Amino acid sequence: MRKTFEPQLSLGCTPIEEVKVPLKTKNQMAALVAALQHIYVSPEWNKKIFELLSSKVLKGNNKIGRSGMSLWEIFVLAQVRLCMNISYDNLHHSANYDALVRGVMGVLPTDFSQGKEYEYQNIYDNVSLLDDELLTEINQVIVSMGHQVFKKKGKAETEDIVLRCKTDSFVVETDTHFPTDYNLLWDSARKCLDIARWLEEKGCITGWRKAGNWYKKLKGLMREVGRTSSGGGKNKEERVIYAVSAYLEKARALALKIYPILSDDKAQTVGQLPKIKELAYYLKMLEKHIDLLDRRLLKGEVIPHCEKVFSIFQSYAEFIKKGKLHPNVEIGKKLVVTSDQFDLTIDWQIAENQSDNELTLPVAKRLVSKYKLQSISFDRGFSDKAVKVLLEKDIPQVIMPKKGKRTQKEKEHESASFFKKLKNKHSAIESNINELEHRGLNRVPNRTRRTFNNYIGLAVTAYNLHKIGRKLQADRLQEAIKKKAKLQKAA
Repeated sequence: MRKTFEPQLSLGCTPIEEVKVPLKTKNQMAALVAALQHIYVSPEWNKKIFELLSSKVLKGNNKIGRSGMSLWEIFVLAQVRLCMNISYDNLHHSANYDALVRGVMGVLPTDFSQGKEYEYQNIYDNVSLLDDELLTEINQVIVSMGHQVFKKKGKAETEDIVLRCKTDSFVVETDTHFPTDYNLLWDSARKCLDIARWLEEKGCITGWRKAGNWYKKLKGLMREVGRTSSGGGKNKEERVIYAVSAYLEKARALALKIYPILSDDKAQTVGQLPKIKELAYYLKMLEKHIDLLDRRLLKGEVIPHCEKVFSIFQSYAEFIKKGKLHPNVEIGKKLVVTSDQFDLTIDWQIAENQSDNELTLPVAKRLVSKYKLQSISFDRGFSDKAVKVLLEKDIPQVIMPKKGKRTQKEKEHESASFFKKLKNKHSAIESNINELEHRGLNRVPNRTRRTFNNYIGLAVTAYNLHKIGRKLQADRLQEAIKKKAKLQKAA
């Protein structure tokens, strides 16, 4: 049985609305807690967020059984992890010992009680329940709250804010080592050996008593290929051919030894089927990289890009060159983000082997359907003449510098004062991207595609909450200063 939040606080716990958030600090946690506290005490926003969380997390759950973590605790811990860009181990520590985090979760103990304690696995399992689709909807609520917080005094609450948007892309790196055919072959081989040893320990197969020797021999041969191919000296080509041939011979012998496991009746039991499927995948990768290494280094072929694999663990990773000097190559996925004049990230999309100009129209259509736009700016990579004409029907000011040579009319358009002003302001999105990278989007530790997408969604929501929290802190500090000045004047 899971609740949205604990309506009746335990004896000795500080109410969430009474948790004191420091104002004169640049600490990231304080800003996040200020925004989370604002959500909790505002019925308009907590109702919307709890409805979204309930529709996903509580879907199909019976209202019986042991009480699990509340939706509020899950939401808070998920935001803390990405705002601070910390591991689950550090999150576990914060959940049990950080006073601000425990305060905003409603479990901050006083002198009369020890307070609630969290287990590592409990935190991991519950935070993983939030997926990217749910986070996209939650982010829209957070952005709406942010617009209300940033809205200038004197404007009616029902009045729509007209947005000035900026769109750009950057690479979110996967946790992947630099790929070469010979080290990917080693990755495939060691995973096959890992699973074979595991099955032998379970009593499903025999004949892997010397698995340690296979590890040692294959790794030694892999290192020899690397040293020979990257070094110099006399007869280099002959030495490379000899090293690669020995490496491939050992790898092929391993593949032949693995084949019988896939058809072994003892290994085909229900409990071992997931491991057998894993083994089949890694054996396929082993065969693929034997073929690629043979063709590239022994036969001298140029391998087409479409045949290359950049990670056997994260097959969705792309080898991206953005034309930059540092880094010249990045391995991961391209992420297109859009921020508004308040520096809130209002939209994001993961590119699937797509160039920037292929994403211009879908991004703009989504924005027009959700918000009222005054302007939108792109860099030259998003330039598309036909798309620009379509966008100008719905958006008054479209800033899209043209690639290549411009006509006289285009020069005059790009020399206009409004164009220059908005083009100069477009560079502000670079600082937004930099902060998103500090919220965890520099390198994603999650392995599977589902958790990779979820990580990006959590990073964006944590970034937006941090921005809103900073604004709330500044407003409260200003009010405190005015109040203090007024009291001094009265005295």
